[in-house]
Amino acid sequence: MTGIAVLLALLAMIGPFSIDTYLPAFPAMAGSLRATPLQIQQTLTAYLLPFAVMMLWHGAIADALGRRRVILCGLAVYSLASLLCALTNRLELLLLGRVLQGLSAGAGTVIGRAVVRDLHEGAAAQRLMAHVSMLFAIAPALAPILGGWLHGLFGWQAIFFFLALFGGALWLAVFLRLPETLPAEARQPLHPARLWHAYREVFSGRVFVGLSLALACNFNGMFLYVLSSPVFLIKHLHLTPQDFAWLFVPSVAGMMLGSFFSGRLAGRLSSRSTILLGYLLMGLAAAGNIGINLLLPPSLPWMILPLPLYTIGMALTVPSLQLLALDLHPQRRGLASSCQGLIQTSLIVLSAAVLAPLLWATPLLLAGGMAASMVCGLLAFMIACRIGAPQKQGA
Repeated sequence: MTGIAVLLALLAMIGPFSIDTYLPAFPAMAGSLRATPLQIQQTLTAYLLPFAVMMLWHGAIADALGRRRVILCGLAVYSLASLLCALTNRLELLLLGRVLQGLSAGAGTVIGRAVVRDLHEGAAAQRLMAHVSMLFAIAPALAPILGGWLHGLFGWQAIFFFLALFGGALWLAVFLRLPETLPAEARQPLHPARLWHAYREVFSGRVFVGLSLALACNFNGMFLYVLSSPVFLIKHLHLTPQDFAWLFVPSVAGMMLGSFFSGRLAGRLSSRSTILLGYLLMGLAAAGNIGINLLLPPSLPWMILPLPLYTIGMALTVPSLQLLALDLHPQRRGLASSCQGLIQTSLIVLSAAVLAPLLWATPLLLAGGMAASMVCGLLAFMIACRIGAPQKQGA
């Protein structure tokens, strides 16, 4: 595993760290800021909505200016925004800090995908993407545990001080270790009219949209549990903020295992076969999850058992779906990665603002939401295959 893979994974970790670290502190933040639980929940939306919007721009700017400088600028803004969140005692300023975090946090995630494609092709790209995904998978497990620990020892503000330090350390690592992977002659001019034409071209591609929707729906099936974790774990399973590992560790272990298998299968199975294997595992997990919730009262470990099987299947599909979509636009991979990220993040925004609050009333509704997301993802993938028949890779 290369140093580039580690660095790209750390850059991608900013996303889950910005969401998952402060979930255990929601009740304390509501009391400290004299806010309602729903107002604190909306700080997630305040982060995710600008995160989604900037998905369209990070890749395009990186295609025009190069990868390194855009990542460095994003990390600098992110660190300062995290400091604002840590130092405020007003909900309005916390929301402003979260908006600024959202505007800047996606640079590493979006541009990192393009860096993979700048460096490698075919099975080698899938192996690198799988290594990045395997390391990245640590973040959703580590983040709530670390957040609960920081909150318990020092208060919720310590979580945002940590995020500021994390962003600063990554800025230094990128400055010292990440080379520029997009040569000047390969850069695309940043003209609004051309950008509009390029975005229209990408989003009018039904195969690209189908593959990106499949990726987004697969991820959303699990992310409904992440967004609902304060209610699911504390209210339904009667756990404490320090017990969030019950949800995140098994799920992330499944993601790591699925990413490992995806890398091992690169060059042995086609991308389509790998993706279908992932859907088989996700389907078994979703059906088992509904069955358990129908037959048993909410309790450990039964409510958790199907989740790692789902994330194994989900992680199997991620590298292939990402690369198949990016390969449809080889001259604008940064922009295509932005569009892919926008589709995924827009669904997460919808889930954070609407779906999760509707579904977290009972564990059975959450299980149904996971199953529905998986089925939508499978349908999107099958439609994309029928329209454009994604080319088989050595994956």
